[in-house]
Amino acid sequence: MLESVAHNRIAIIGTGFSGIAAAVRLTEAGESDFVLYERSGDVGGTWRDNTYPGCACDVPSHLYSFSFAPNPSWSRAFSPQPEIQHYLRGVANSYGVTPRVRFHHEIEDASWDEADRVWRLNTSQGERTADILVSAVGGLSAPSIPQIQGLGDFEGPAFHSAEWDHEAELDGKRVAVIGTGASAIQFVPELQPRAASIDLFQRTPPWIMPRRDRPISKVERRLFRTFPALQKAVRTAIYWGRELFALPMLKPRIAGRTELIARKHLEHQVPDPELRAKLTPDYSIGCKRILLSNQYYRSLGEENVEVVTTCIREIRRDSVVTVDGVEHPADAIVFGTGFKVADMPVGHQIHGRGGVSLHETWAGSPTAHLGVTVGGFPNFFMLMGPNTGLGHTSVTIMIEAQVGYLVEALRHLRRDDTSVMEPTPAAIRGWRSEIDRLSEGTVWTAGGCNSWYLDDNGKNSILWPSFATSYRHRLGTFRPDEFEFGPGRTARVAVDTSVSA
Repeated sequence: MLESVAHNRIAIIGTGFSGIAAAVRLTEAGESDFVLYERSGDVGGTWRDNTYPGCACDVPSHLYSFSFAPNPSWSRAFSPQPEIQHYLRGVANSYGVTPRVRFHHEIEDASWDEADRVWRLNTSQGERTADILVSAVGGLSAPSIPQIQGLGDFEGPAFHSAEWDHEAELDGKRVAVIGTGASAIQFVPELQPRAASIDLFQRTPPWIMPRRDRPISKVERRLFRTFPALQKAVRTAIYWGRELFALPMLKPRIAGRTELIARKHLEHQVPDPELRAKLTPDYSIGCKRILLSNQYYRSLGEENVEVVTTCIREIRRDSVVTVDGVEHPADAIVFGTGFKVADMPVGHQIHGRGGVSLHETWAGSPTAHLGVTVGGFPNFFMLMGPNTGLGHTSVTIMIEAQVGYLVEALRHLRRDDTSVMEPTPAAIRGWRSEIDRLSEGTVWTAGGCNSWYLDDNGKNSILWPSFATSYRHRLGTFRPDEFEFGPGRTARVAVDTSVSA
């Protein structure tokens, strides 16, 4: 019976940047009946989970933070992971988000109940219900580990960078690093001085640009604390500078200067022509994620590092074997192979009308109207959903635009005395056509690479293929004609008024 199940008007899944931002804005908008479900024991999302050596952000600190919660105390131009996690925890505490979090509540299944017109949430701590479901899990929450023959037979520690085993003894060991994603670029230089040897298994070399990092002086921090407008001005300048970074991605024909900087960076740091050839991409810059590092190339030139470009055939109890039959001895394996972005677990866990999952609805090409709502999933909102990732600037810009849109949608529901909404088929088709049109000719679809930006059907289902400014403008106005509305919950349910679970 519904009456025996704890109920809230709004349920938010996840407490990373998206979940925290949603909670803050909902509170400011006068919403009081909402909770956040968190599988772990702390907030922070990807910045809580990723604790590998060298973990840091590749977007400037002043922009990789909420506009409503500036931090004048960043220690560096590009923040290290512990500072970002500390920042998120501080925002959650100071804005009253933490008491609303149900920690250690993993969402195992969320299904729309058409009869009672509520979302039924099966959590690791029991069943809950909600009128409105907000997914704030993000795209970097489920590590992707390739299925390699014999992996289960390996006798040493083997783990993904997002699940770093800090108990594993890597000093003086032979370490096999599989993958050259954004995390590997950061942790390989940290491991290189400690390991006896590193075999780096590279499938495709990334484009790497210099990292313009530096300490932020005490004087600067004091000025930011004394004159908040100064920090806001710095943030604004960084924002517009980053917007310009989108130009060579949207118009690859003008990317020559960007590629030249990356090539010069490679030539300067890798004098060995044979190694440099291995590390030179054969696709347009920006087609895959552009990475930033001043140490990665240098570390690969050290005597104890070998870059292996031959494909892996199998893993044995103490080695990695490539298809040419060469056996590479290994005491430990670290995967830097990214995340399940186009096939996130949430796609299999959330079911709309008729029990159809997001995964089934999408059929290999995730899509959501404005990246936020999905047809057949009433009162369901996604933060950082399909086509809201960015290749040139801070995702916090997109998140704040989306939570603002969420608030406006909920205001409309209350104002017009309606309780259920979902996008019309016409709105969904129009948005998908707009994404396809904007993606055409960009580096992500015409850059000559096979990246995680493209889904199983070869469509761009991850990135917003334009400027962040245009996305903010598009979400600045809620358009009721793009939605169908209907009556809501049909039965009274218990209201969960507790502040802890």
